[in-house]
Order: sequence, then structure tokens, then C-alpha cells
Amino acid sequence: MALYESFYYRNDTGRCPVKEFIDSLDPRSQRKFFYVLSLLEEFGPRLPLPHARYLCDGIFELRFCGSEGNIRALYFFFRHNRIILTNGFIKKTPRAPQKEITVALERRKAFLGEGDKI
Repeated sequence: MALYESFYYRNDTGRCPVKEFIDSLDPRSQRKFFYVLSLLEEFGPRLPLPHARYLCDGIFELRFCGSEGNIRALYFFFRHNRIILTNGFIKKTPRAPQKEITVALERRKAFLGEGDKI
């Protein structure tokens, strides 16, 4: 039973960038994403490596390997039991790119500044 609910970040125009990223993945990679997401919804912040990792300033990464390579989806927690997925990318360097972390931080700030958009 899921104790946490996950939602895609939606920008002002109604686009969901992380959903678009997941939709662009190979079907096998999509299945892996939804499996790891189900683990996150069950365990929340207690989900350990190799599935999840804390990055900084309240931003976490959901981790899995797909046919495209190492795939990451960044997220944050909201109101104790909600997970907001902000962006996704295919990891090509040993560390998460600062650009992607900055995007997640900006989207979290926009989300929290504009109230609950769910």
C-alpha cells in the first residue's frame, strides 16, 4: 500500500516536463521508472540507494538504469506525504549535473511560491 502520492510538476502553461521525459523513454525503461516510483511511493524518504539518493536543499534523485543509460528523475517532498517530480534526464557524468539540480530547485521554488498546484 502506497503511503505517499506522487505528482508531476506542472508549469504555468500546463506542461509536465518530467512526464514528457518519461514518455520519451523506451517502454522497458518506462516500466522500470514506474516500478522504482512505486517503491518511492511505498517508502518515501526512507527509500535507500540504489533507488534514491538525497542531493541537496530538499532535492532527491530517483535512480534506475534503462536502455538509454543511467536515468534520473529529481523530486522533492511536499506536505509530508506528497512527492513532486520536477525533471528527468539521462545521466552522462559521475555526478548529477548542477544544471538539472538548479532546474529542480527553481521548480520547487515556483511550486511552493504559487501554492498547491495539484
